[in-house]
Amino acid sequence: MPRHTYTQSLLGPDLFEKVKTTRVLVVGAGGIGCELLKNLVLVGFAQIEIIDLDTIDLSNLNRQFLFRKPDISKPKALVAAATARHFNPSSGIDIHARHGNVKDVENDLEWIKGFGLVMSALDNADARSHLNRLCQAGDVPLIESGTSGYAGQVRPIIHDKTECYDCTVRNAPKSFPVCTIRATPSEPIHCIVWGKSYLLPKLFGEDDEAVDEDELEKAKQSGENADEIENLKKEAAAFREVRRLLGEENGAVQVFEKVFDEDIKRLLAMEDMWKVVGRVKPTPLNYRSIMDGTFVTPPKRPSKAAAPAAKQPNGTPAASGATLKDQRKLTVKDNLELFIDSCQRLSARVIARPGTVVSFDKDDDDTLDFVLAVANLRAIAYGIPERTRFQVKEMAGNIIPAIATTNAIIAGFVVLQALAVLRDLSSLASSSSDSFAAAARKANITTPFLTEAVDKPLQSSGLGPPNPACPVCRDVYIPLKADVSALTLGTFVEDVVEGWLGGTLEGEPEFSIQEGDRLLADPDFDDNYERTLKDMGIERGKMLTVIDEDNVYRPIHFCLCTPDANATAPYVLPEQPPAIPRRPVPQATEAESDDSDDDFELSTGAAAAPAVAVPIASRKRRAGENGADGDVGLGQDGKRRKVEVTGEVIEVE
Repeated sequence: MPRHTYTQSLLGPDLFEKVKTTRVLVVGAGGIGCELLKNLVLVGFAQIEIIDLDTIDLSNLNRQFLFRKPDISKPKALVAAATARHFNPSSGIDIHARHGNVKDVENDLEWIKGFGLVMSALDNADARSHLNRLCQAGDVPLIESGTSGYAGQVRPIIHDKTECYDCTVRNAPKSFPVCTIRATPSEPIHCIVWGKSYLLPKLFGEDDEAVDEDELEKAKQSGENADEIENLKKEAAAFREVRRLLGEENGAVQVFEKVFDEDIKRLLAMEDMWKVVGRVKPTPLNYRSIMDGTFVTPPKRPSKAAAPAAKQPNGTPAASGATLKDQRKLTVKDNLELFIDSCQRLSARVIARPGTVVSFDKDDDDTLDFVLAVANLRAIAYGIPERTRFQVKEMAGNIIPAIATTNAIIAGFVVLQALAVLRDLSSLASSSSDSFAAAARKANITTPFLTEAVDKPLQSSGLGPPNPACPVCRDVYIPLKADVSALTLGTFVEDVVEGWLGGTLEGEPEFSIQEGDRLLADPDFDDNYERTLKDMGIERGKMLTVIDEDNVYRPIHFCLCTPDANATAPYVLPEQPPAIPRRPVPQATEAESDDSDDDFELSTGAAAAPAVAVPIASRKRRAGENGADGDVGLGQDGKRRKVEVTGEVIEVE
């Protein structure tokens, strides 16, 4: 009896045939991706493409079970595909594995339209948003999924029928005022952010005096204490002298004495700073007394609430007697010695490779040890509880706990939702907006999610309708097969926008043309008309966004695709232009305060707000911002200025 006989009996002949013949795309070969690929193979999906840009790390092996120790440093997608084939070797399965970024230019509209179903197993909001836009543009169903610890969710996304990934705004990263980070920390996270985002770049990163000055001025204008800001300016200037000492034999000791002794004494001299209720004066750290064991550790400040001790993943409190390196609580002397050692290692890297800009990486032992040491030393000085190496790595590296069981459950629900969508997609696509919700429930197409609730860990909810104001799924997408080396911007504007598209719109609207946030043309700016798209750095996979100047209609995105091999014309369009919907009437809302740019940000694991905003024709990029030459910005007098910038900005994940 063939192996697939039981599967065919369970699914029925029609659905089983769709499983065998539908091309599916899996994006991501990590915790969920490995489980998902294994499930797809066992169910009988025979035409699978999987893409992932990452390579296998030792830390992946505890939950990504398609990988083994000899696979470390190999591409995840290639290894996962090779391993998964063995689960159903006689099924005639074809897994096309690719080591690459889903945002690469070859992964364009025509590519995504070649799949009947896409399954996302990504771990970051930017790539998820990009994939969501691709699927919306290509009208391809997407099964979105994600996990965090014991929680997880699966969400089917069907164009024009359900809300998409970008229909809801997610929580922004946590931010902290400059003065809190640099002068008056009160929590362990403040010390960690200071070490990661301030001290490490100051000593080993790119020294940008203008940016630092601008940041402090913005903090001052936003209402932070003027005296504290002036002192921070002096401190920043002093750091430029200190970083020159790092290459000397005792350079690390001099840095320690400057940062943890002299700077703290300078802060203590500002009596008014410590009159604020709740602030605790720091204690200067003396190098000699710490090394000879005579230093008296300051008492811990009283906690705001009786919080339980910080725990490690295995449920045991962090303690100095822990045997594992990452779980051991360091003494004051341990932290000082680690600071000296990590400074010497980082200095050697910079000296060996001049021009090297060191940045924090949770998998870089040198930068992790540095942030661990300086965060704990600062915490000791301010009477704040210290953290273990694992805790610092988790907080500074924005690590979201991953649990193999959660990944397995969510991956199983991804396949179940994929089967439901394949079975009933044609009938759902023809249903009206009013009847879709009931039809989806009848087809068991829902949003299953896993919670930490003991009494009911598995729940589900119905699919919501698209958000009328969504900047992604409510826009219009048109494929444009173009020879970018032959098609000029002027031809695109006059023939495609004003001729082919403009005739379908009421009145005679005027348009602006953008690529991303670059303004290429508008009614008052036609300098780029004679330039080809290739000359402006616009190629396959990019989108030309057309916006009417009065903002009456939704933005229209022309998705650049590779022309047919025998094409002679510079571009090919669909036979008829689509109907262009109007923008929803904006509702009056209370003005929102502008977040200060001078805050330090540290993601807490919550997905960031959607990266794609509704392009507005009146929003011009300022002079001096990155972009290809020929961009337009606004001068100080408010008039348009052409910005000549050489080079190309490449966006990577």
